[in-house]
Parts: sequence; structure tokens; C-alpha cells
Amino acid sequence: MTNHGETTGPIENGDISGQDPFTGQSAHDTQVTLRTPAELADALPYLLGYRPEDSMVLVALHDREGGGRFGGRARLGIPAHEEDWAAAARQLAQGLVRGSERRSSRPEQMVAYVCQDPAPGESGRDVKRRLERLAQLLRTECGDLDVPVIEALCISDGRYWSYCCPIEGCCPEDGSPMGLPGTSVLAAAATYAGIQVRGTLRELRARLQPWETTAVLEQEAALDAAGMTQVPRILDETSRAEVAEETIALAERVMRRLAAAAPVSGAHPADLRDDDLLAHDEAATLILGLQDRTTRDRAAAWMEGEEAGPALRLWRAVARRCVRPYGEHAAAPLTLVGWVAWSTGDELEAREALAMALGADPDYLFARLLHQACNEGLDPEAIRRCLRAGRTDPASAQTTQQPDPAKESARSGLPATDGATPGATAELDDRAAGPGSATGARRRRRMRPTDGNEGRREARSGGGRRRPTGSRPRSSAAEPSRPGMRGPGGTRPRASDRDTTSTAQSANGLRESEGDG
Repeated sequence: MTNHGETTGPIENGDISGQDPFTGQSAHDTQVTLRTPAELADALPYLLGYRPEDSMVLVALHDREGGGRFGGRARLGIPAHEEDWAAAARQLAQGLVRGSERRSSRPEQMVAYVCQDPAPGESGRDVKRRLERLAQLLRTECGDLDVPVIEALCISDGRYWSYCCPIEGCCPEDGSPMGLPGTSVLAAAATYAGIQVRGTLRELRARLQPWETTAVLEQEAALDAAGMTQVPRILDETSRAEVAEETIALAERVMRRLAAAAPVSGAHPADLRDDDLLAHDEAATLILGLQDRTTRDRAAAWMEGEEAGPALRLWRAVARRCVRPYGEHAAAPLTLVGWVAWSTGDELEAREALAMALGADPDYLFARLLHQACNEGLDPEAIRRCLRAGRTDPASAQTTQQPDPAKESARSGLPATDGATPGATAELDDRAAGPGSATGARRRRRMRPTDGNEGRREARSGGGRRRPTGSRPRSSAAEPSRPGMRGPGGTRPRASDRDTTSTAQSANGLRESEGDG
């Protein structure tokens, strides 16, 4: 435990920016020393790059010439059921310690945080009492690994409490108020270093989630109509290449349109502007065209330079159009969002987008490989080189631009996934990839059950019209869902927090694809 006047150690700008915490300092590095719980509480958004909600966080401290230095960070969503707290605390502690050991050195100490806003009728003080057991579990699990927690803080309702203060009556029972955002020394140092706190994960995910507006029915009708003509053409060997060319040409036209649009201030207004620039039929054509893996891999080559910005905006807009029964189709554009974000250095959006892609389709191979590689802190340059090579070889465009995951994994140290063997034959989506997938053009196409209940689920609420074969609608009651995806009637509820509560390494240590905020 630490007294409130003791120093927990300096933090350097290189750490806040997400660089390797074990690299040396330059002459221009600025040290900011955090001495009190108030300063530690204020530091959390700058350590993570966003403001955590419903979160349990561990931050590693490494001894460096007698002074602590921040290292890896790991976050999990707080499980809704208290009986799951022990397992989550163990997972978080073990993941951060083992990841730190794998990357450089074992942490000397930890700082623990539990963050949650009060429920209706609850106060921040109530939250502090309710989460006290969770904080103790974090301390116990770290202690079992011989890494003591020197401070454990609860942050709720704009206030903080210390669980480690050794002086009885020292801390106010109603907590201490957090400082105003941007007013601390650390905030000034972060601003000087060009580091921004990006709000909450909920706000980030909102940019990628399907529409819930009155235009949903129009977009759904456009997808139905496109599915009647486009899916059979994708499945036909003689017309697949033609569909791919049409899809790529359309994407290029829309990207030029987005690049020429007047800039607006703010993420939400910018997304609305981009939505207005993408017609329903264009979005439907792109969504269905990207289900072909060859086409998706060619689109992934827009990953750097002047193309990256418009491409990222396009894939976000396309992901937002994967409405209602087409939520599963969002795996392709979400994976492209994650890839372009990772390629351009935005690991936070990359992890969230790739986690959402896996929420749309847990078996989507490209998303799984990218998600693991991003979380492991690997360099995306190996994939960029492969995509560049494919882009300069016109003949390869007729097969696939995606690097062989087994070969690329071996080069980068990332284990191959599920033994899948990518072949030269294009597939409608990555669910068809698997053992033996290289032996033929295995296609997945949802067939209609004949029982009356399924037929009623497929009927449109307005006119009762059946969906076209090949459009692959999926009943929201039957499909798996995931945090960050939508619930019934365009949403995808998931009780499980499986993927979004797993820790994985980032460039600064361990960070996970955060769950539901």
C-alpha cells in the first residue's frame, strides 16, 4: 500500500502515446511525476487513450533506477454477474503479467482501477462499496503473482475513492472530486505531445453500428433487391470477376466523392455527411460485393497515403448500412475499417472494429488474424507489403490479394488460425474457409427452411414479402451477438463477453478489445 503523499513513479510522454514503455528517453522527453491518488485517477484516460466505462483496469509499474515507470495496461469490462468477478480478475492479472514478461520484463507493481457510473437510484458511494470486493480480487490475484497492487481506485460519478489508504478517516466517505478534464499537469504534457483522449468506447463504436433511423427500411429493400441479382453472379464462376471489377470501380468513385466533400467539424456530423454521399443502392452493391473474399482483399490495398482516409470513411459508412438481417454482412466492412485503422496507426479503432467484425461473424478468418496480430503489437508492414505486391500484379487480382495466413503468421510470429488453408478460389465469405477449403469453391448460401415459424420470421413486417434467396438474412432471435453489435430489430444482443473481455498485447503491453464500455 502507499500513503497518499508518496510517489508512485514518473510517467513519460512515450508511454502515454502507446509506444514501447521500455525504450529509452530522448533529450526532448518530459517526465510527469504522479504522487497522489488524484493524479493517478486523472491519468487513466491518458494511459488508455479514452475514458473507460464499466471497466476494471490494471496498469503495470516497472522499477527503473529506483523510480517506478508505467508499462503495460489491460482492461476488461466488469462482468454483470458477481460470480464471474474472480475469473475476470484472474484473467486480467495473468494476462498483463505474462504479456509484460513476454515483451520485456515482469512488472514490479500494479495500479488497479474499477470504473462504473451509478445505476438509477444509486450513488457513487454505493458503487464504491459494491465494487470493493472486485478491487480486492484484483489485489489478491496480482499478489498471487508476486506483483503487489500499490493503489486501487474506484472512479464513479465524477469522484474517486482509494481502497488502499492506510489512514482511517483520511478520505471523505463521499469521495473526492475528479479534476476538470484537461486541467492537470499530465493533461498539459499530453497536449504538448499531441495526444488526444477520444471520449468513450461507446462513442467510438457508435460510428460503426448499423443505422436505427427511418431510412433502415429503404436500405433493407435495396439490399434485398441487390441480393436477387448480385449474389448469384458472385457465385457464378463466369461472372464473379466482372462483379469484383464493378464493386471496386464503385468503391473508387465513392471514395473520390468523399475526398472531394467539404470538411465538417465533429465525428457525428462527419458521419452524417458521408451517409448522405452514399446512396442506398450503392451501399447494397458494396456490402454484397465485399462478401467475395477476392474483392475484399483488393479493397484492403487502400490502406495508406491519400487513399487511406477516404477508404476508412467509406468502410465506416458501409458498415452502418448493414441493417437488420444483414448484420452478419458487416464483418467484411468492419474488418476493412480495422485494417485501415491499424495500418495508419490507430490501434484503438482497429481493435474495436475488428472485435465488432468478430461479433458479426465469429468465424471471419481475416478479422481473427488481424485482431490477434493487432493485439499482439505486431507490425502491419508484412501485410502491407503483400497487398502492395498484389496490387502491382494484375494477374493476381483474378485470384486473391490476401496473404496466406499460415505463411504470414510464420513470418510475423502469429500462430495460424484453425488450420485454414486459403486457396486461389474466391469464396463468398470467410465462413467457408477451413480445412479442405482449397479443394473447391465452397460456398455458403442460406437456404430457406420449410417450417411455418421460420417463414414467418422471414416475412417483412410491412408487406409480408419473403427475402430473396442468397441475401442470407438471419433471425435475430437465433443468431449469436456481441457487445458493440445491435439488438432485436437491427440489434445484436450478446450476453457473452467472450471476445471483448480477453486481454491481449498492444504496443505498450497488454490491452484488450474492450466490451460494452
